Amino acid sequence: MTTTKKSPYLGVIEGFFGRSWTFQERYDYADFLKKVAYCFYIYAPKSDPFLRKSWQKNWSTETEKELQSLVKHYHSQGLDFGVGLSPFEIYRNYDESAQKKLAEKVGRLNELDVDILCLLFDDMRGDLPALAKTQIQITKDVLAKTTAKKVIMCPTYYSFDPVLGKVFGTMPEDYLEDLGSGLPSEVDIFWTGEKVCSDKYPDNHLKKVQQLLKRKPFLWDNYPVNDGAKMSKYLHLKAFENRSNTLDELTSGHAVNPMNQPYLSRIPLQTLSDSYAQGIHYQADQALDKSLKSNCGDALAKQLKNDIDNFQEKGLDNFELDQLIKKYADLESPYATEILAWLKGEYAFDPECLTD
Repeated sequence: MTTTKKSPYLGVIEGFFGRSWTFQERYDYADFLKKVAYCFYIYAPKSDPFLRKSWQKNWSTETEKELQSLVKHYHSQGLDFGVGLSPFEIYRNYDESAQKKLAEKVGRLNELDVDILCLLFDDMRGDLPALAKTQIQITKDVLAKTTAKKVIMCPTYYSFDPVLGKVFGTMPEDYLEDLGSGLPSEVDIFWTGEKVCSDKYPDNHLKKVQQLLKRKPFLWDNYPVNDGAKMSKYLHLKAFENRSNTLDELTSGHAVNPMNQPYLSRIPLQTLSDSYAQGIHYQADQALDKSLKSNCGDALAKQLKNDIDNFQEKGLDNFELDQLIKKYADLESPYATEILAWLKGEYAFDPECLTD
């Protein structure tokens, strides 16, 4: 008899560069996430300037109404709703004016009734000696102001991957240790693993990070995201693999960064839920077959099964586009529509994706 495990605090963070999802797509995702035993959705698209470089400004009235409606819908489905705020390089001059503007922004987010507030310091310069000290103070100020039940902080250096030092400057000495010691214990810390885009999360690695941060890391899983210069030429549709059976015991939560294609992302996302539920009995191939059929229907599932290796491993530059476009043009489905748009170059690389 197959035993099942209770799903952990598992959710989606829309945290990629490039073409973001529409509000209707986000709205529809609540039903899907509930069906596959996910717990939360976090709104954090890199394309929203009012969460990043123009964070001091407010959304338009129309956007704010869309967000309010979105929060209510997720709550009606029993799901938590979060927002990812990236106050761009605020730590370079965290003076009285910056503190006031940050407090005002958090107050506006409180009006949305968000459950999760993410304070994101990723994709910013970090080679400053007082980086940890200032980010700790900013986080404490946010914690004192927010009404969210959970605060998650993303460090500037959120992995041991050397690419972060190359792109954002050398990590200050003892940066991660200082964050672990200085941040209040109730604040979670995002971590992407040994790499920015990790394909596995070994137990010994997560235990090491837990010691370093003095808390279990909150996993930011960069699969199946495909927003980079290289990755945008691929569709990551295969089932999740190499996620330890003890992952839920070694992390405080698991946020998945999906692809720019919301419907196609559902295919791998469903398999992760199965991975947690089935534990040691999980088989990726079976989970993929199940997800393809339940999400896409028999005809499209069969076609995708034939093409999935090419989409995931060969990429756009290495197959006959005209033939594939003809195949998927005959299949009426939002999944097929996204494949066609991808084949036609409508999900082109965004050069702001600095970590690729």
